Amino acid sequence: MPVLYKTIQSTMKNKEGDKLFHPRTVYVGGVNTEKIAQEIAEYSSLSTGDVKNSIDNLVTVLTRHLQSSEVVTLDGFGTFRLAMKSRGKGVKTKEEVSAAQATLQVHFTPASTRNMDRTVATRSLVTGVKCVLYKPESDGSGSGSEGGSGSGSGGGGLDENPLG
Repeated sequence: MPVLYKTIQSTMKNKEGDKLFHPRTVYVGGVNTEKIAQEIAEYSSLSTGDVKNSIDNLVTVLTRHLQSSEVVTLDGFGTFRLAMKSRGKGVKTKEEVSAAQATLQVHFTPASTRNMDRTVATRSLVTGVKCVLYKPESDGSGSGSEGGSGSGSGGGGLDENPLG
């Protein structure tokens, strides 16, 4: 299944006074830990319960390490780290700085390999993905719950863009 995207127009004008258009990802569903555990179990000798328990334990251990100011790298998957994002309220002296001025976010960087010239050769999770313009079927209901998957290829008149 390809990654679907739609076209949106910026609400802000650029230096020339134009409101430019940009692609944005369209999400048509989601999966939870149970579904992921079932799928992983199909590839292994573990039961769905064993896999779910391992995923739950991974989250617990990952959280503990992140909350200990450590960067966590899962080989072939990527790197997690906590980052502070300032809310724009700076202070005049070093002594006034506090964590309350920022929010914590988890940053994830997919694993990658590099060519000899140091350019990125592959990025785990996104290498080889195909992007297709999302064109929802007009059925008059306006619900959008079908997610454009009726044709199996993302809708008519495809605008394919391979990434990676």
